[in-house]
Amino acid sequence: MALNFKQVHKHLQKVTPPRPAVLQEMERLALKEDFPIIGPLVGRFLYQLVKLTKAKRVFELGSGYGYSAMWFALALPKEGKVCCTDEEVHNRDRALRFFKKAGLSPKLNFLVGDGVGLLKKQKEKFDIILNDIDKKDYPSALRAAIPKLNKGGVLVTDNLLRDGKIFDRRKDPGTKGVLSYTRMIYSDQRLFSTVMPVRDGISISIKL
Repeated sequence: MALNFKQVHKHLQKVTPPRPAVLQEMERLALKEDFPIIGPLVGRFLYQLVKLTKAKRVFELGSGYGYSAMWFALALPKEGKVCCTDEEVHNRDRALRFFKKAGLSPKLNFLVGDGVGLLKKQKEKFDIILNDIDKKDYPSALRAAIPKLNKGGVLVTDNLLRDGKIFDRRKDPGTKGVLSYTRMIYSDQRLFSTVMPVRDGISISIKL
């Protein structure tokens, strides 16, 4: 019997332990507004990644109202920091409220504007960079991210399966961006990359 990917996802969602109240509130908001978030399966992976790598500095390209950042912040040590980016002031304000409610405001730095441009301006390097911006911009995000990663740092990118659009005969700009990005991370000798079919597909690239 062939595995049904959506059934697998539903099963894993069902057996996932309850999240902290603030995350559940953010998930309800996403459901109400049909707002794209990484969801609890990928969220738990991000939490685990912080613990495995002992990361202290995280940068997000595309943060929405801070759902993935909340997972990072929960895992980061007391002195850890997650730098979020989004083009909407409204999303920044909502993220600030959620982080205040969770008692994690000191761990948050939220910048409003173009994520790639903001990353290029950063003077420090990061232990983890999460890439979840407009899919057509994935190649430019990769070019900006590699120089800003510490050696041994990890670049995580979401939506590499595009809900199956990667198999369409005619591909939209976002899908083309995702496919180009996938080829780039596998061919770049500065990285060791793996794409995993978790939720909508995530890639993990370690800077060598």
